[in-house]
Amino acid sequence: MRAYRYLTGKDDSAFCHRVTAMLNKGWELYGSPTLTFDPVKGHAVCGQAVVKEVPGVDYEPGMALGEL
Repeated sequence: MRAYRYLTGKDDSAFCHRVTAMLNKGWELYGSPTLTFDPVKGHAVCGQAVVKEVPGVDYEPGMALGEL
């Protein structure tokens, strides 16, 4: 199975740590990062897609992808 997640968050070191943690769990970057500005909260918001090959697992709609 190939799993996909899209991580979003405030453009700060915590977001970078979340992406780094996913990379260290075997996920790979997918595509380019995104950046937009949230005028209500007054800060930039990042997004980054990640994918992971998970052999021997069949996709189920209710599965917790973050635990793969």
